Amino acid sequence: MTAQRGSPGRSQHSPFRSMALLWACPAWSMILALAAYLALALLRGPLWPAGRYAYYNYLADAFLHGQLHLRVLPPSLHDLSFFQGQYYLYWGPLPAVPLLPLVALFGITFSDILFTSGVAALNVGLTALVLREANRRGLLEIGPVQRGLLVLFFALGTVHTTMGPVGQVWFTGQAVAYLCIVLAYLAAIALEGRWAFVLCGISLSAAMLTRTHLPLVGLWPAVYLLYRRYKEGGWRLSLLVDILLVMLPLLLGVGLLGLYNWARFGNVFDNGLAHHAMHEIFVEEYQQYGAFHPYYLKRNLFYHYLAYPLLPGADRLQGGSLFLLSPVFMGAFWGLFRGRPRWSAWTLLLTIMLVNIPILLLMGTGFIQFGPRYTLDFTMPLLLLTAMGVRRWPTWLLAGCTLISIAHYVAGTLWILP
Repeated sequence: MTAQRGSPGRSQHSPFRSMALLWACPAWSMILALAAYLALALLRGPLWPAGRYAYYNYLADAFLHGQLHLRVLPPSLHDLSFFQGQYYLYWGPLPAVPLLPLVALFGITFSDILFTSGVAALNVGLTALVLREANRRGLLEIGPVQRGLLVLFFALGTVHTTMGPVGQVWFTGQAVAYLCIVLAYLAAIALEGRWAFVLCGISLSAAMLTRTHLPLVGLWPAVYLLYRRYKEGGWRLSLLVDILLVMLPLLLGVGLLGLYNWARFGNVFDNGLAHHAMHEIFVEEYQQYGAFHPYYLKRNLFYHYLAYPLLPGADRLQGGSLFLLSPVFMGAFWGLFRGRPRWSAWTLLLTIMLVNIPILLLMGTGFIQFGPRYTLDFTMPLLLLTAMGVRRWPTWLLAGCTLISIAHYVAGTLWILP
């Protein structure tokens, strides 16, 4: 029978549906995201060479020459740690590792924008894959159009949008950290047997070597792996082996991080934060309260969850409300109270809260940044919770919120971020 105007047969082949289905496909979403990030980057300026804050390039160069302090100094020394006459990075070292062959081939001037855009595009493809696998496992109940809109939203309507087109050490580090997180979730959801435990543990260890508090985001995948083993009747001695398979990479990561700190600063607990050239607006507070303190809670709550940076006179570079800038995330509230399975919804919330604690107690808000950059650390569990909640949303509502989110972050990336 020929489909009539307005019938389901005609709507199934609409350009809107076709676009959403492309974004639901992991390969296509990665290609589209890379094109979008490079286009935004070109609108901001040239793609090559590296910018003044491509510090991971300089750390990769140091590693290639067998040292931990910077061999060549970048154009800017802002936020670098100065200790006993040498400059170091206080951020985790892992993002410099994939840069080793690129810096070896092209030198320190290799574009941090190209590297970060590639990582960010890979993040989008893997996020699409996580949503698809979660649907297959029964953890979500959303159709391919909804999945595609959620992937599009993540790619262009969240703070992740600002990573690829900008580069710089802060954005590169967070893009790589998200890559490690999404790999941990993908391993837990998609893989079978002990490989799920092993690769989940390795991915979380890599996340810790990028941003030290990120093992906290592993709560949900750990609970899910244990739940699945319980459903399979696997509560036996072998379960202890599986737990060890997750923990050993994390313990190895802790050891490597301690050794890295000791080799640089003579203290396994000193990552260089106390020695870094922080922005002048933080100096007095740091001297009085340190890097983490409840004193910062009020300011961080405001700039992460309440502030709307596009209002006249607003501070546009301290962050911005997670939910006002990305209204699709409002679906997480529906997911919390209506999502199934219930244990998953509440575990996702607990995971988000655990990761959020050090963010809210941190001295800085992510300055200078459009959008709540640090919330990317828990965006993977938040996106899963949101996917639970938007299941019953009409498509027009999800699409409308996605377009509002995209408008915010495209504007922020092009016209607000320096």
